[in-house]
Amino acid sequence: MSSTVVSNGVNLGKYLDLPQHGKVIAEYIWIDGTNGIRSKAKTLDKKPESIDDLPEWNFDGSSTEQAPGDDSDVYLRPVALYNDPFRRGDNIIVLAECWNNDGTPNKKNHRYAASRLFEAHKDEEIWFGIEQEYTLFDEFGQVYGWPKGGFPGPQGPYYCGVGTGKVYARDIIEAHYRASLYAGINISGINAEVMPSQWEFQVGPNLGISMGDELWVARYLLERVAEDFGVKVSFHPKPLQGEWNGAGCHTNVSTKDMRVSGGMEHINLAIEKLAKRHKEHISVYGEDNDKRLTGRHETASIAQFSSGVANRGASIRIPRSVNKDGYGYFEDRRPASNIDPYLVTGIMVETVCGSIPEVDMVAEAARE
Repeated sequence: MSSTVVSNGVNLGKYLDLPQHGKVIAEYIWIDGTNGIRSKAKTLDKKPESIDDLPEWNFDGSSTEQAPGDDSDVYLRPVALYNDPFRRGDNIIVLAECWNNDGTPNKKNHRYAASRLFEAHKDEEIWFGIEQEYTLFDEFGQVYGWPKGGFPGPQGPYYCGVGTGKVYARDIIEAHYRASLYAGINISGINAEVMPSQWEFQVGPNLGISMGDELWVARYLLERVAEDFGVKVSFHPKPLQGEWNGAGCHTNVSTKDMRVSGGMEHINLAIEKLAKRHKEHISVYGEDNDKRLTGRHETASIAQFSSGVANRGASIRIPRSVNKDGYGYFEDRRPASNIDPYLVTGIMVETVCGSIPEVDMVAEAARE
């Protein structure tokens, strides 16, 4: 018998159609102490017109590895709001930062430091696009759709595959795509990945801090959609050992100077700066990333920085079209699928655009 209770959409629909008499449900979501997502709902008297209309809230941080039991209240300060694709109507999703009662950012609140860097370098107009890879598992911990007690055929037909036996769980992916668009996420595409039951969605291009905001909300939406289908989502960078691709969060980057004629000079300068801080970047590019960055399966070695045109085995890839045009963006292929995007985008702007005295993203990560 199944141990997972899958949502009954027909029965639930009867209740979701009931009127709310002017009330609005706000689902507050936040990043917990394990780099996961938590949420809880609050009833509002009316739909807020802006983020400033949303109330501050709190939660028990001792239950989320964010505070001790004798001083457990952690405050939720709203920073962005989105349409709720699950409740619909005027109901909303509220992304919130976590703050301690002494007025300091909670240990998992890396958004605050990153936002200060973006504000200091706002004239650079830095854009990001992140490619979020993930793997689907069934309720028993087996990769979704794989033969019981066995393995599918070798990698080859699955990447951007079409057809039974080549792709799995497309319903979940399509549902997430539509939910993200409804919510207002700048989701730019989806595709099946190299390992069967591994998928990717892309968010961006986004300006500055909105990149991290929208990636976190898109992850929340994915987890909620998969919940309805009784499927688990894994963001582990190497969910299976052996001849299977890992999962990354390739991060595409450009400043305004990179996006115009002559931009290649600025791209090359940025790559030189990144080469000098390889270890610092790796330190915030996700846990267990060493299991993925082996120099195999379309990755560079974690021990050595490299770059190249159209080279998916390099740390930094310059797309062939960018090299031909002489301007555009570059792709950092090192970040793992389980990154905190605030740390990655923060250290990127710190390295490429310049640090500021009061913010150090490596130290920021270490305070966890």
